[in-house]
Amino acid sequence: MQRRATLAMLSAAVMVATATGTAHGAPTAGETTSQDLATRGVGSPHYRIPALTTSVRGTLIAAYDSRPTLADLPGNLGIVVRRSTDGGTTWQTQQVVRKETAPKGFGDPSLLTDTMTGRIFVFYASSVNQGFFGSATGNDETDPDVLQADYSYSDDDGVTWTHRRITQQIKNPAWAGMFAASGEGIQVRRGTYKGRLIQQYAIRANGANYAVSAYSDDHGETWRTGNPVGPGGDENKAVELNDGRIMLNNRSAPYRTIAHSTDGGVNYTPFTQDTALPDPANNASVIRYAPDAPASDPTSSWLLFSNTESTSSRSNLTVKMSCDNGRTWPIRKVVDPGSAAYSTLTRLPNGRLGLLYERDDYKNITYSSFNLQWLGGTCADITITPPATLRAGTTTEVTVRVVNRMDVARSAGTLDLAVPGGWTAERVAFPATRPGEGANIKVPVTVPAGASGDAGLTATYRSDGKQASGSRTVTVTP
Repeated sequence: MQRRATLAMLSAAVMVATATGTAHGAPTAGETTSQDLATRGVGSPHYRIPALTTSVRGTLIAAYDSRPTLADLPGNLGIVVRRSTDGGTTWQTQQVVRKETAPKGFGDPSLLTDTMTGRIFVFYASSVNQGFFGSATGNDETDPDVLQADYSYSDDDGVTWTHRRITQQIKNPAWAGMFAASGEGIQVRRGTYKGRLIQQYAIRANGANYAVSAYSDDHGETWRTGNPVGPGGDENKAVELNDGRIMLNNRSAPYRTIAHSTDGGVNYTPFTQDTALPDPANNASVIRYAPDAPASDPTSSWLLFSNTESTSSRSNLTVKMSCDNGRTWPIRKVVDPGSAAYSTLTRLPNGRLGLLYERDDYKNITYSSFNLQWLGGTCADITITPPATLRAGTTTEVTVRVVNRMDVARSAGTLDLAVPGGWTAERVAFPATRPGEGANIKVPVTVPAGASGDAGLTATYRSDGKQASGSRTVTVTP
């Protein structure tokens, strides 16, 4: 079944724009397209756990579990894929990557494309008797009670696959369960660790869960693991930031947890909560929009994130955008307000984003695509600087600085300052700006007599149908 819809823009705290679309013909700038790649009962009783990547030839490869029941490993699960050579418009027939007779099972795929060699990897866990929580310690690759670390690779753009087991290479024998975090791994694009392949894992040690990076510096010939971060680790993703660090984004409730590495994923800082990313403990996705852009390019600091934005249920699938390496997530839009679960993002060669996710109580694996115009918003740094003394009963000027952090110029626009009740502030014009360019604008503000204490000011910049906002607290003296 194929569907095409224009999703309504939901309001966000800052950086929101209106999106438009059409329901006919090829997708336009503000439109999202969707189609179900797998449906419960069609070819398999159940499907779960989406993975998605874009090959060096521009082919989209979607992988997921084919399951006899909804249960995880151990069980007679298999890994299947579908390929699209036209940017996700049409998809080839589903093919099996790995499936063997019971009781063997293979599940939780994660794809990774080596952009230097063109090789495509799909990592997954392999079981006979035990799954993650029942797995024995040790790394004997023939032990049926050890959950094994396997992957398959393709050198022909995902048409055929060869299988490998790397349990002894990457599993500390003191660990118990270990499985690849589904979705997509990364390849480091710049700096000391350029070319490094990184695939995230969840591991169990001493009764607790941790996150860890498996990495290869020889295009997958050999693999090692870094030091686990946790406890509190779970399915997790890594993304390379434009300053060379690796950011780990971890499944956790009620908020995602974050850690950073300065040595290519070997060691990470302790987890910290990101309260801008509420989560019901569900798998999610984070990618860098322009991984090959130099640090001087504004797009190099743009990240995209998808998850079910809820603290209570797997629902409300939302995509967010960060303009500053994940420090803030001011741009957001809901993809599916209903039941949804795991999701994974990839960038297409034409700049659109592909999103593969579980929909409708695990009934469907659904592929959607969109671009940044559909997502809306604009990247801009906004700084509010009040005068040294802000006195009640006076009219003064508040300086607002706006810096264009997009990769395109913005036309002349306006600047509004939202002030407390009883105050007044004038709308002022804002000049056109080139990428990286900013301007300081003075906004007249009248503070009523009798005002005192702290007050909140919010500046909203509008240009080309988009807007961005920034806030600060000021103190009024009598």
